Amino acid sequence: MTSFDLHAKNYDTVFTYSEIGKAQRKRVYHFLKEDILTKSKLNILELNCGTGEDARYLAEKGHRVLATDISSEMIKVAKEKHQNTSIRFQEKDITKITSETFSEKFDLIFSNFGGLNCLSKSELESFLKISESLLKPNGMLALVIMPKNCLWERFYFTLKGEFRKAKRRNTNDVVLANVDGVNVPTWYYNPKEVVSLASNRHKTLAIKPIGLKIPPSYLESFFSNKKGLLKMLIWAEKLYPYKIWAKYSDHYLIIIQKK
Repeated sequence: MTSFDLHAKNYDTVFTYSEIGKAQRKRVYHFLKEDILTKSKLNILELNCGTGEDARYLAEKGHRVLATDISSEMIKVAKEKHQNTSIRFQEKDITKITSETFSEKFDLIFSNFGGLNCLSKSELESFLKISESLLKPNGMLALVIMPKNCLWERFYFTLKGEFRKAKRRNTNDVVLANVDGVNVPTWYYNPKEVVSLASNRHKTLAIKPIGLKIPPSYLESFFSNKKGLLKMLIWAEKLYPYKIWAKYSDHYLIIIQKK
C-alpha cells in the first residue's frame, strides 16, 4: 500500500472539487491549450493521474490517453469515475518504468500537481532520461512541479509563527509533507534545476507559474467564507503568466521537448 492509497477516497473532496483545486487546474489547462493542445489528436501518457480528472479533460478534447498511477486505490477510483470513456488506466510505479514498459510511443507525457516531487533528484534525472525513449520525435513533456520558494507558504507559516515550516521547501533534502494526514516523502525543485537535469536530452519551451496569487489547497477552509477575496486572487493570477514568477508559486508548469 502506498501513501496515496490512504488518500484516494478523500482526494476529490479535498482537492479536485475544492475551489482552489479547480482554479489551479484551470490555469494548467489554459497553458496546455495555449502551447500544446492546439495540435492534432495526441497520444498522451499521464503519470500520477490520481482519480483521473485530467485524463477525462484530455480525452474530452479528443486525445488518446493512457493514465497511470502508483496507487491501486487511485486507479480504482479513477476507473469507477470514468467507466464510460476511452481512457485506459493502469497501475504503474514511475520509478520502475523503462524504455520497454509500453508498446507504443507518445506525443506527450503529462504529470500534474507535484507527482514528480515524490522523486529524489536521481530518480527524477532517471525519469527524464527514460522519457526520451518513450516519446515520438519532437514529443513533449508537460510537468507541473512544486518549487522551493512558494511565497504563499512563507507568508502563511510566518504569520502563524511556524518559521521552520515557512522555509521547509527550500532544501535539497527530503521533506515529509503532510497530505491529508499522511506524511509523504517530498523533494522540491526550482525550474532551473529541472532545466539542468533535462538539458542533455530536451529543450525547454515554456515555464509558467501555477498558484502565485491562487493560494495552496490547504488554505481552502480559510477561504471558504471569503469567496470574494478568493475570486479576486484567481483573477489576479492571470496578470502574472511569466516564468520569472514560477519559482515563487505553489506549482509551476514546465514544457520541454525531445531534441
